[in-house]
Amino acid sequence: MNDMGELFHRFATKVSLIVGSAKTFAAACLLIFLWALSGPMFHFSDTWELIINTVTTIITFLMVFIIQNSQNRDMKSIHLKLDELIRVTKAARNGLIALETMTDEELDKIEKEFSGMLHEHKKKRKPRNHH
Repeated sequence: MNDMGELFHRFATKVSLIVGSAKTFAAACLLIFLWALSGPMFHFSDTWELIINTVTTIITFLMVFIIQNSQNRDMKSIHLKLDELIRVTKAARNGLIALETMTDEELDKIEKEFSGMLHEHKKKRKPRNHH
């Protein structure tokens, strides 16, 4: 199963790089333009419409998995990098490592704590007068 996951990751990475390019976007726009131009030839029939609807639905369905895989890996690597920065920073609280595994209630508590810190910081900060 791990080999299949790694194979999918490599495939998803390559596909993400390709479909995320300006050339692929231009090609997609060109295909839609050509499809629209072919409308009169097919008398704007239901079949003509069904072709674009079916193709775009299939592509969209498959791209959801590709995009989600890329986002999951990106987020995981960002979390790991941030965890490492927290771990090596003396003043940081190691309890903040792996916040993504906490419950919503735990995250809300920490968010309120940081919000309070920000409020206190703003109260202590005095505006500068430039005369």
